[in-house]
Amino acid sequence: MGHWLRVGNIELLVVSDGVIWQDAGATFGLVPRIMWERYAPEIDEKYRLPVGVNTLVVRSSGKTVLIDSGCGSKGTHAPGAMGIEDTGHLIADLAAEGIRAEDVDVVLNTHLHFDHCGGNTALDGARPVPAFPRAKYILQKGEWDAASRPNERTRGTYLAENFEPLDDAKQVELVHGDAEIVPGLRMTMAPGHTGDHVVFEVESGGEVAICIGELAQQPVQLERVYSVSALDILPMISIETKKRFIEKALDRRALLVSVHAPYPGLGRLRTEDSRRTWEAVEA
Repeated sequence: MGHWLRVGNIELLVVSDGVIWQDAGATFGLVPRIMWERYAPEIDEKYRLPVGVNTLVVRSSGKTVLIDSGCGSKGTHAPGAMGIEDTGHLIADLAAEGIRAEDVDVVLNTHLHFDHCGGNTALDGARPVPAFPRAKYILQKGEWDAASRPNERTRGTYLAENFEPLDDAKQVELVHGDAEIVPGLRMTMAPGHTGDHVVFEVESGGEVAICIGELAQQPVQLERVYSVSALDILPMISIETKKRFIEKALDRRALLVSVHAPYPGLGRLRTEDSRRTWEAVEA
């Protein structure tokens, strides 16, 4: 079941595309295992931990907006030892909440790594086509350019089948920098994981929610700002970006939507005796 909530007058729904199994060392980067293993109790025999693939629906001003689309149902090859066997549930989970693919007006991606945009497209026979036939896909131009011309490090996760068909269908709008998508929903630059990674801020009635993308892969990485994933392309910039949004989250008592925390990935940050703590909001 999806998790419905409100931020002021804006309706939110968190749904799941499933679970991926990700190398724990890659997730926690340079942090020694003895420091992170307590936060990863379910490691399998391949030293992988289960990672949520949460997506967010925002309903504002008569528009239905989807933020991130998970891995999708195309059976995309996952880089390295990552497991994606239990993904591809997004369309069915949306339908269970009364949202058909054709009801989605806008699709947004925090970035174009396969586990955040694989569900942008679906197979029509052997051909990938837009999974949301009426939607406008609004993306950062810098991220689009990076995905279109991947380098040796990024080509395993920037997969053309997840975004080129959108351009072929003329459903793409590229933007530069911060942008208001619909009233109360803002795309905000948050570089670090990629150079043009973004987060999405929802604000209404004095309340704030932030869909953090890969600002942090696990909640403990918000508690400990030095903890940066090996998957971040710009780790030092990632740290500075985290500091900025952590300060805002604390100041505004913002609800945080974590893409990769266990479903539903909802929580808030608080401080006590100068120690920062993630408080999960249960489904």
